[in-house]
Amino acid sequence: MKLYQLLCYNIRRTCAYDPAAHSHWEVLFLYPHIKALAAYRIAHWLWCHHRRLLARLISQLARHFTGIEIHPAAQIGKGLVIDHGMGVVIGATAQIGDDCLIYHGVTLGGTGKQRAKRHPTIEDNVCIGAGAKLLGNIVIGAHTKIGANAVVLHDCPPYATMVGIPAQNKAHHHNSMTSIQP
Repeated sequence: MKLYQLLCYNIRRTCAYDPAAHSHWEVLFLYPHIKALAAYRIAHWLWCHHRRLLARLISQLARHFTGIEIHPAAQIGKGLVIDHGMGVVIGATAQIGDDCLIYHGVTLGGTGKQRAKRHPTIEDNVCIGAGAKLLGNIVIGAHTKIGANAVVLHDCPPYATMVGIPAQNKAHHHNSMTSIQP
């Protein structure tokens, strides 16, 4: 997809997701993630064409103006919505699939200084709650939900609901409230 097509898709997806969005123009001019993703797309192109200093400059300017830090080497599919956005960090070797939703304060970070793949891979249609930290070379399966403030250090299967520190699949936990007898 071309930059204009990706921009239009992101605007439509944001309008469909956010009931507070009243028009495409409002999303285009006032939603920080639209600006951050547009800057990322340009910086990523420059990064891939060995214009790395300029790519980093653009990504840092976007961070300054939006509060969203996306490394230009990251790989991001179409339709990413970053709701509220402030404090989101997406590392250099992170990969994000299509139609994902990320809330504010989320980190897709590394756990060391190795030069190999060190950031998460997020498959399609994943929702990551506010303040969640996904660390290391892990894979988050499609349609997974990551709870607010969860710390995810291991791979997650598709359709999981991950909560806690460290995050565990909610579907595998016994709810202690169900065992209380009247």
